[in-house]
Amino acid sequence: MHVLLLFVFRTYAIRRIRDAFRENKNIKDSEKIEELVNKAKANLEVIHRQVTIGQLYSTQKLVIEGPENT
Repeated sequence: MHVLLLFVFRTYAIRRIRDAFRENKNIKDSEKIEELVNKAKANLEVIHRQVTIGQLYSTQKLVIEGPENT
């Protein structure tokens, strides 16, 4: 389960980063860019907290996560 959660968080983060860069690729205003960078840093902190929480409440491995399936 732990591996699955990390994969989900990682996939979500990558998707959001790509989407944000595409949406804002033409922005030239330095104040707006700084605002977006700060927002991205805040989002990264949220993802870090979610991973930490996920690690605190880990469960037993699923059958598909057994050593013979990796």
